[in-house]
Amino acid sequence: MTDLAYAVVLGAALGLGLCLVVSMAPRWGAPSLARRIAPYVRDVTEPRGIQTAPLGHGYDLASVWHGAQGRFARLVGGSASLERRLRQSGWAMDAAAFRGRQLAWAIVGVGAGGILLVVLVLTGRSAAAVWLLPIVFGVAAALLWDARLTHAARSRIARIEQELPTVLEFLTLCLSAGEGILDSLRRVSEVGSGELTAELRDVIVSVGTGSSLSDSLLRLSSRLELGPLARTIDQLVAAIDRGAPLAQVLHAQADDAREDAKRTLIERAGRKEIYMLLPLVFLILPLSVLFAVFPGVFMLRLGLG
Repeated sequence: MTDLAYAVVLGAALGLGLCLVVSMAPRWGAPSLARRIAPYVRDVTEPRGIQTAPLGHGYDLASVWHGAQGRFARLVGGSASLERRLRQSGWAMDAAAFRGRQLAWAIVGVGAGGILLVVLVLTGRSAAAVWLLPIVFGVAAALLWDARLTHAARSRIARIEQELPTVLEFLTLCLSAGEGILDSLRRVSEVGSGELTAELRDVIVSVGTGSSLSDSLLRLSSRLELGPLARTIDQLVAAIDRGAPLAQVLHAQADDAREDAKRTLIERAGRKEIYMLLPLVFLILPLSVLFAVFPGVFMLRLGLG
């Protein structure tokens, strides 16, 4: 086992050194011929001529890494759910970039598991299950990165849901004061500092670049996929198209959002009560029974009862 561990360490060091040396070689480190001539050939670039498409099979590390990202993304799958969580979390990356980082963390986990395996073998504490450490660490690192994205998406959606009633009430106040819907949205986006106001700033920018207000709001609804916000935007877009009074519509939606927040708070309090019963049932109650029964059992064993 010790000889095998030394062989793993020395082989890994040799392989890493050879990879670094080969990556610095002109044939491997230089861009390919197709990539060098692509900016001068119109039909192999994008219509704007800004960025060239990945042509040919280069030997640089970047092309190898991008290919590994694509294969890992196809292997894991679930791009629709991943893109939805990325939109909800507000992370500035696409599904391919996320899978690339997940693959990088998995590689780091495999390396950490391999180092721990070598240390355990060198110290003589190895067992049969120790050889699974690199695989376990790699899978755990990939799952932790995915769990981090899920937690970020849920936290941001919860913050947006908490901010929704206040934003709607502020919009209702601005509309009641005589401002238009676009001016009210602009005022709320400038004054506020939360997640929902940041999304409203994107809506204002989209409207300023030529999109209609209804289309920008519908894109916001499809991007976040939040139930109360989607209902509010649908009612608001319908009121804009039909010419209905917007202040009354937003006031009703604000009341509904407040009721949803109260119901969510009551449901959360009910779950917390159940969680509070766990230490009572599994910790405090057994100790109470033990303190009540143990003296009697002890006295019976001594023959004093």
